[in-house]
Amino acid sequence: MAEKQTSRPIPNGRRGTVPQGIPVGMKTNPLKTIKRLLRYMSAYKLRLVLVLVCIMLSAGAGVVSSLFIQILIDNYITPLLTASEKDFSGLLMLIIMMGIILSLGAVATLLYNRLMVTISQGVQKKIRDEMFSHMQTLPVRYFDTHAHGDLMSRYTNDTDTLRQMLSMSVPTMFSSLMTIIAVLAAMIALNIYLTLFVLLFVGMMMFVTKAIAGRSAKYFIAQQKELGDVNAYIEEMIHGQKVIKVFCHEDKAKQAFDEKNEALCRTATSANTYVNILMPIMNNLGNIQYVLIAIVGGLLAINGISAVSIGVIASFLQLSKNFTRPISEISNQFNAIIMALAGAERIFNLMDQLTEANERTEMWAWKHPHGDGTVTYTKLNGRVVLDDVDFGYVPEKTVLHNVTLTAEAGQKVAFVGSTGAGKTTITNLINRFYDIADGKIRYDDININKIKKADLRRSLGIVLQDVHLFTGTVMENIRYGKLDATDEECIVAAKLANAHDFISRLPEGYQTVITGDGGQLSQGQCQLISIARAAVADPPVMILDEATSSIDTRTEALVQKGMDGLMYGRTVFVIAHRLSTVRNSDSIMVLEGGRIIERGSHDALIAQHGKYYSLYTGAFEMS
Repeated sequence: MAEKQTSRPIPNGRRGTVPQGIPVGMKTNPLKTIKRLLRYMSAYKLRLVLVLVCIMLSAGAGVVSSLFIQILIDNYITPLLTASEKDFSGLLMLIIMMGIILSLGAVATLLYNRLMVTISQGVQKKIRDEMFSHMQTLPVRYFDTHAHGDLMSRYTNDTDTLRQMLSMSVPTMFSSLMTIIAVLAAMIALNIYLTLFVLLFVGMMMFVTKAIAGRSAKYFIAQQKELGDVNAYIEEMIHGQKVIKVFCHEDKAKQAFDEKNEALCRTATSANTYVNILMPIMNNLGNIQYVLIAIVGGLLAINGISAVSIGVIASFLQLSKNFTRPISEISNQFNAIIMALAGAERIFNLMDQLTEANERTEMWAWKHPHGDGTVTYTKLNGRVVLDDVDFGYVPEKTVLHNVTLTAEAGQKVAFVGSTGAGKTTITNLINRFYDIADGKIRYDDININKIKKADLRRSLGIVLQDVHLFTGTVMENIRYGKLDATDEECIVAAKLANAHDFISRLPEGYQTVITGDGGQLSQGQCQLISIARAAVADPPVMILDEATSSIDTRTEALVQKGMDGLMYGRTVFVIAHRLSTVRNSDSIMVLEGGRIIERGSHDALIAQHGKYYSLYTGAFEMS
């Protein structure tokens, strides 16, 4: 009985909406996000303990400075006013002592802020490293269905909000909390009646804070999403500038950007409006409280209630400011924390995406274990068999129907057919960018879902129509096909691809730096480098997807000659619109509607007078 590959469910919806294996309908969970962030910070336990100690010293210094006013007035200034002989030695010692305490507080403040910057940058680096490493394990489907600019926004805007929260908001919150506790204790020690009055007033301030902060939270979360959309659109427009200008689409592009930018502006304005009004409101309430404390304290002192002195009132006025100020700071940091947590959730959303399934990861690609415990080794030849394969990007639409073919080792198999017939889809299944719904694909008689993806893809050389070169030298771009290749191997590969001549004429030869996806090279030259990149890998199987479609006729003849040398002794799958490039194929598969409707050599298909014959005789270029 034919072995069937395990079916994998594909989510409902149109292609390009929800990628396979990606959590949908995710709800925000601030507590879970905070716990994950704390795990990253756990690597800095000793530094965090030192930060906490410094914060306590800083808060304590602030409280002592407020109590200093009461001691100064009641114990020194008032007695000196009535003393016949003025002795300032005690006052001088008190001032010196306060100077030392305040200096220690300032050093502690400087130290914990410096430490938090180091911690925040370390956490930010680790998150970026993990996010990028995880991104390398995601399936191609994920990148096909997510805007690249939105992914970039997670590395920039979202991680920056984390930096601000960890380096500024978190220490401010802890410092404010410690200050509140210390000041509250000092106020109770000074006068319980004035303390109760302050707490009553602070309760009203907290009610106002909650009302304003609650309104702004949803807008900060929306702001991060809109910012990601704007970045995604900008990135798309930058890559599509040539198309935009060719079709005079500038005005339409600007209009679409204005709409997205307007949406970002609305959410950002709503979010920051509440932030901007919160601090002035809190400051004015603090000023009102200051005046009321002076009035209430004066009445208590005049009526001799609770032994309120001038020094107590003066000290309490300062303490009340030190009590409401950190509350205002905490309320002001809420929005920054909310925005940072929204960014963190977007980051963790990416990091929680399911990686590519890699069945039997302990097994080497061509090491074949059997049920009886024995192991056999299959020589890597490059024989590829598709048996009754069905596939659809979404369940309601099957793209490939009952595709069956055999490519013997060393054979050249070509796929021809109109756009959307399923040619590229077949090659995407061979390298397991997607997993099939039904049927089986065997590589050297091994089901490919038993081969590690990294090993499978290492044995496949791919040359695409859309060439992507990386910023770096020409030599480095060729070596990308085999990272341990020597310079000599890269040069041999370039000669094989007929790229050596034009590379030698570049200003720095193989050391010429190319940027902007090879913007200073012609499209044909970029393609030649990509062919050399595939050649240096020396794989047993090659996939050429429209590899010569962007090259002029003269260059195509040179490339075709090099390609013939490259293809010798390898299994080759060729996708081509130019039927002239597939004439020498061992087998030509004609696809229509995801089905193979004709197969055979060029001469055999011409003799059939079928679809291939009409395409070949009617037009050498397929639509």
